[in-house]
Amino acid sequence: MKKVYQYLIVAFLVTVVQQPVQAQKKYEAPKLSNPNSWSLILVPDTQNYVKYQRNQGTLDLMTAWISENIDSLNIKMVLCTGDLVEQNDMIVPDGKNGNQTSREQWLAVSRMFGRLDGQVPYILATGNHDYGYKKVEHRGSNYNTYFPAHKNQANYKLLSAAGKNAEGHPSLENSALDFTAPDGRKFLFMTLEFAPRDTIVQWAKDVVDEEKFKDHTIALLTHSYLNSKNQRIKKENYPIKDGNYGEAVWQKLVEPAKNIQLVFSGHIGGADDFKAHVGFKEDKNKAGKKVSQMAFNAQAMGGGWQGNGGDGWLRILEFLPDGKTVQVHTFSPLFAASPATKHLAWSTETFNDFSFSLD
Repeated sequence: MKKVYQYLIVAFLVTVVQQPVQAQKKYEAPKLSNPNSWSLILVPDTQNYVKYQRNQGTLDLMTAWISENIDSLNIKMVLCTGDLVEQNDMIVPDGKNGNQTSREQWLAVSRMFGRLDGQVPYILATGNHDYGYKKVEHRGSNYNTYFPAHKNQANYKLLSAAGKNAEGHPSLENSALDFTAPDGRKFLFMTLEFAPRDTIVQWAKDVVDEEKFKDHTIALLTHSYLNSKNQRIKKENYPIKDGNYGEAVWQKLVEPAKNIQLVFSGHIGGADDFKAHVGFKEDKNKAGKKVSQMAFNAQAMGGGWQGNGGDGWLRILEFLPDGKTVQVHTFSPLFAASPATKHLAWSTETFNDFSFSLD
């Protein structure tokens, strides 16, 4: 199977050499701008990688790249924006929107992130496709089966809180990890289920307001929050009830909090248009602190919704030792894997390569 994946990756790399590309720069391997920095890796929605067997090798390459660069980039955290699979509970694939059963998709994504187990903490949001049959017809999910709390010991050491999923079980779908950065800044990385229920929003508020986290910088991860126009999502037409999307999460949780300074999400996209996959905005919360909100996805890059899954793009967020500056770079280990395409490995448009600061 590995030989098949390697063949497919090489074949893909050969075909893209003459393709129109995003803004480029001369290839340099990723490195920290300051040796005392640390980094966070942001992985976009993985659904289009795992729904086709032929695409799974690219996600495998991405997690292998992360594993190989833990030391050189001082990677301390990995986040994934959700929609881990295309269909949560399907036993007969239609061959058009994927040729893998849901079990095969869950096994694939669990195995590929599994290479990071025990090496680095990773937090994976749940998206609409991770619930129901195809996409959140109900709130049942196989997430907890394939990503139980004990799966990654690097997570388990940091786990500080876990909310109950729709089936009433504590799980990583709603959880918080307490992390101290190398510069001494304390972070709480919190993830919320897709369109979190009111009870989960309240759970998150209670955690955020705990005395022990009052001096933490809280980074919130949830699937549906910001769109490509840099607007918080107000409403989506899904059959679930009691769901809070971006604007409601902002009003009920983020804005009233004194310590939430980062929000990450995915979900959005448009065929082979990178600008349609990203968003960024900054607002002040009621305590007067800046909240940086970022959407990042790539699932339709590389051929649209039935393409290669996203051209291997991920983001490297470098947290500089000044304790406030964050540099954002968008990089593809897939393009970087071959001398024929490595000049395409960086996306340097202003919406994919920029910096921001924490208060």
